[in-house]
This record gives sequence, structure tokens and C-alpha cells, in this order.
Amino acid sequence: MFFFHLSPKSLILSLSFLLTCRFAPAQQRAQVAAVGFYNFENLFDTEDDPDKKDEEFTPDGRNRWTQVRYHTKLQQLAQVVSELGTELTPDGLALLGVAEVENRQVLADFALQPKVRDRSYQIIHYDSPDRRGIDVALLYNPKYFTPLHSEAIPAELFESNGDTIYTRDILYVSGILLQDTLHLLVNHWPSRRGGQKASEPGRMAMAMKNKRLSDSLRARNPEANILIMGDLNDDPVNRSVKKVLDATNRPDRVSPKGFFNPMYDLFKQGIGTLAYRDAWSLFDQILVSPGLLSGGDGLWYYSMEIFNPPYLQQQTGDFQGYPLRTYGGGTYLGGYSDHFPVYIYLIRKMTSP
Repeated sequence: MFFFHLSPKSLILSLSFLLTCRFAPAQQRAQVAAVGFYNFENLFDTEDDPDKKDEEFTPDGRNRWTQVRYHTKLQQLAQVVSELGTELTPDGLALLGVAEVENRQVLADFALQPKVRDRSYQIIHYDSPDRRGIDVALLYNPKYFTPLHSEAIPAELFESNGDTIYTRDILYVSGILLQDTLHLLVNHWPSRRGGQKASEPGRMAMAMKNKRLSDSLRARNPEANILIMGDLNDDPVNRSVKKVLDATNRPDRVSPKGFFNPMYDLFKQGIGTLAYRDAWSLFDQILVSPGLLSGGDGLWYYSMEIFNPPYLQQQTGDFQGYPLRTYGGGTYLGGYSDHFPVYIYLIRKMTSP
């Protein structure tokens, strides 16, 4: 849904009402954790790395990427992240998957920004083989999440002639969130460069890789709590998401090896996270496994948001309402990202003896 303002009191009352209906006569109390994803759109440092195609993001490069511009972007991203999830938890996001970050250092610089510094975000990041050097990563608040295992899962994609496609790995992280085990797969699938149809095989392959990974987790525990998140470069209705991952808009119809996609209905209503040529796309998604839908004693899914307040939008011109990005048409706009962030709430009921 679009971001809208409600007072924290009214949201907490709504949450308490839901808990009362589902778990009466349980106490109206719940632990809450917010989990988000945000494409940071080309968060590069200002140094020229000879092993990456990052020359345009240097002081002498095409974008004139200076320390001032770099630190402005860090401050702006921190402002956004500081507000995500605060309707129900004052600590904001417990977990944040990110895309388009150059290296661990830019994440460390982000975590030290005054707007988010008190959350002590820790970093899980691996360098990927992407030609431009943009990676996925996970930030976590140690107050809420304790990692148990992490690894980069290679994409292993190939051109029709057998050449390797150098793209982002899948980041797999497992850990303890609110006393329950949670598995996360953070993704940034191949772009639509060359057209949606021509580029579709790469995204289909990435979807299949995620399916195999999630199937292997559920083979060990059919009720495993799994979130697949990322910039999928496909919409909820595309085959990679709807068919391969079996992601549906109906939580009551999720198959044992499928997913609930809370973004599906929003996309059908014309709501998105990025826009191109007068059309909205909803590439930024968080898919929820059926283990998080049961409403039992462990973690369960509560709600989702697309965060798009006015300050994240272009206010005038032909692109009014679009995400206010850092660059547009080669011109420095001083914005945030070409994507809106998304997040969900996971809750765990608390009962008194």
C-alpha cells in the first residue's frame, strides 16, 4: 500500500485488535520487527577501483561524483531508513536488504550516519562478480537479530554462446529474529537491458535458483520461515515470480512450496516502486513463506508498506510523482534513489501465564 500517516497509537491499537481476534483470551501484546528492502541506486565511493567499471562515479568521471555528493547521498539514505518501520517499533528496521552498493566500506559509512548510528547496524556483505561492482547486502540491528550463517550463492548464468554473465550473487543469511529462526535470500536479478523478453531467461534462472534454495530449506523443515527479497527486475505477475516461485496474492492459497506475495494486488492497482516511460513497475518485493502465515506461537507476517512520502518524489515536470533519483539524464538531481523502499512487519505474540 502507499505510505500513509497514522499515529503510532492508532497503529498499535490496530495490532492489538488483530491479536485479540486471533488469540483471545491472550494478552494484547506482541513483539514486532520490521524487515525492509531498499535499492540504494549506485551507492559508490569516490575512488576508482581498477577491477570495476566505476569510473563514472569518481570526481573526474562523467557524474563528477565528489565527496560532497557522496556524503549527501549517505545522509539522505539514512534519513529514509531512519523512518522505515517506526510506526510500530521505535527502533525502525531490524533487518534491511540493500542493492547497488559498491563495497563494504560504503555500508560502514552509511551505518555511521547520525540518523541511524544509534541502531548499531551490522553488515553482511560479499563482493560479487558484477562488472560494475554493485552488490547486495544485509544490514541488521543486533538488538533484534543474531546471524547464524551467511554465504554468497553464485548466480552461475551464461550467455547462449557459453560466456559467463557476471551479475550479482544471491545473499543467503539465516539467524534468530524474535527468538525464532528466519532465512533470508537477498536478490538483485539481471536488468531488462535489451528488452523484457530478451532478458527474461536470466531472471527465470535466478528465480529457479531461489526456488531450489528455498526447497532445500523446507526439505529440512517444512515450516521454515523464509523471506525472498530484492530488486527482481520483474513484476509480481511475471513468470519468474508468479510461476517459478509460485508466489500468489492469496495467503490462504499458498502452496506448501510457494510464497505469499503481498505486493501482487498493489501492482494490479497500478502502484509501484519505480517508474519508466509513464508506467509503474513493482520490482522491489518481499515474498513470504507459508510458515510465516500460520499465526502460531512463532513469527508471523502482519503487514507491508511501500514508503513513498512526498519528499521522495519529484514534485514538478514530466516526471512528477516518480522517485527522486540522484541523477536524471546525466544531470545531478541530488535525490535519493530511483526506487521506493518496501518493508514488512513480522510479529510474535506474547502471552502472560
